[in-house]
Amino acid sequence: GICESFNGRFRDECLNEVWFRSIDEARIITEEWRQDYNTVRPHGSLGRIAPSQFAQHFREQKLSA
Repeated sequence: GICESFNGRFRDECLNEVWFRSIDEARIITEEWRQDYNTVRPHGSLGRIAPSQFAQHFREQKLSA
């Protein structure tokens, strides 16, 4: 499901691509990947928009209802 998809992408696009030299470096790089995943990257399941955009649209619709 959803968790498996996220974990697979995280592993393939981040963890398998970088040899972390320290815990701090791992934190920085994984946080950059997470920010991109949630704020930039379009998700097919959300109508090809980023999760942050989807959440904003949802809040706006809820307020106008």
